[in-house]
Amino acid sequence: MSSRAADAVLPLELSEALHSRFYRGDTVLTMEKRAVFSRSWQLVAHQGLLVEPGDHVVEQVGDVPVLIVRGADGVLRAFPNVCRHRAGPLAYCNGKGARALHCKYHGWSYSLEGQLRSAPEMQDAKDFDMSSIRLPPLQVKQWQGLVFVALSPDVAPFDEVYGGIAERISPIDLSAMQFFRRDSYDIACNWKVYIDNFLEGYHLPHVHPGLSRVLDYRAYDTTLLPWKSLQHSPLRNAGDLYGEGDAFYYFVYPNVMLNILPGRLQTNRVLPNGPDRCRVEFDYFYLQDQSAPQRIAADQSFSDEVQQEDVDICEAVQKGLMSGTYEAGRLCPKRESGLWHFHNQLRAAYADDAARHLPDTV
Repeated sequence: MSSRAADAVLPLELSEALHSRFYRGDTVLTMEKRAVFSRSWQLVAHQGLLVEPGDHVVEQVGDVPVLIVRGADGVLRAFPNVCRHRAGPLAYCNGKGARALHCKYHGWSYSLEGQLRSAPEMQDAKDFDMSSIRLPPLQVKQWQGLVFVALSPDVAPFDEVYGGIAERISPIDLSAMQFFRRDSYDIACNWKVYIDNFLEGYHLPHVHPGLSRVLDYRAYDTTLLPWKSLQHSPLRNAGDLYGEGDAFYYFVYPNVMLNILPGRLQTNRVLPNGPDRCRVEFDYFYLQDQSAPQRIAADQSFSDEVQQEDVDICEAVQKGLMSGTYEAGRLCPKRESGLWHFHNQLRAAYADDAARHLPDTV
């Protein structure tokens, strides 16, 4: 957090939620794509899609199309999915076993390591040196079977952002879990509304009667860390569904959730689709054991119920934010510390972006 933003941070006991003006309008979203999404680690894939050389994944981070590819040398790399000739795409969709990256517009071809190796009919171009043309590399990291990309070099070290999670949830081993399926929800709310809702258990007794029977609300606690927060609760009455143990709900700034329970990981990625719409992608991972089919079926049904409850309340909240009758309410210190933490991270990002884009002065 920048010193400028930190100076303005109020203690939780005196704080209000983020002002409603940040939940509407194209101007705010354009700024957030630049200040938040382009300057953070973004979850883009699970490792099972990128096993062999030439395997590749096409994604979008903010306004930037991104291509992640496994090189012939086995190294994972990421590039803008943008040809250096005239901005054509190098791939339209995920794929397997490509030997090269071919621009779909004019056929320029790059090695899997990003080096231009063929440019059809360019023999008459003077001083055209193919060896000097490469796709600009992006930062890419693998962690616990997940793949992340950062557009900007000016992001926090990855180990600082995701470090400590594996140790905290032990003996649960995320890397041992296998991808099962993806569910996507298109929701009529700003992307931050969905995250705000995730970040507090305050609404649990009022919105999620089924989930409230599984989590121990009295023992529900939140831990704040530099780039993430953890909501933790012991499980109860969950023997047929998850067995004995704990529920760990991690939020990692700015838009990733890791819902970790015994034998199950659910990743949520929240993507803006406009100032008042978002898409939430749920990827499910499970340990493969003899009880998996029954447990997975029960988990899927229960998760669908909880998600619909969240969709309904988030869409109603968005209407309230756009009504013109609400600005910013006081936060509950006992239950909304995660929300306060996230809003302060956003305020810091907004302040830093404003400082970077101050007009030049004489």
